[in-house]
Amino acid sequence: MTLALNHFSIRTTDMETTRIFYEAALGLTVGPRPAFPFPGIWLYNGSHADVANAMVHVIGMDLKDPEGLKQYLGDRDISSLKGSGAVDHIALFDTGLQAKLENLAKLGIAVRERTVPSIGLHQLFLDDPNGVVIELNYPAAEKAALDVSRAALTSSSKDD
Repeated sequence: MTLALNHFSIRTTDMETTRIFYEAALGLTVGPRPAFPFPGIWLYNGSHADVANAMVHVIGMDLKDPEGLKQYLGDRDISSLKGSGAVDHIALFDTGLQAKLENLAKLGIAVRERTVPSIGLHQLFLDDPNGVVIELNYPAAEKAALDVSRAALTSSSKDD
């Protein structure tokens, strides 16, 4: 059996802020979504022609008309939507560590970093607007190269 992540879904009362986060922080784009009986958006990683690229399904909770969502996916207490609930975090592989760090800093998104040398990963942890923890995994070699580059810049500025 071969498993691969198809998508993850986030229920929220603030679809716009959630959309902006995933577009700006992860580079996903809004694409086609079936006409479900509740509001929502699908955010794609890649071509919109393939629904397998719809990585994040944002499920809007319309507090004035919750029946479509309740009937389709079941009811959820709004207080249970903060944080990751029973899911601790969602992890994705990525490349381009330096560009990602620069973009997240520009967006004002706080990042927690950790390197796991034994498996060759450098990790970034960030929180989406709903408190869901996103883990971005990069080859540890990217972090090492970034450190060398930063050290060279620091050394160069001291010599001036």
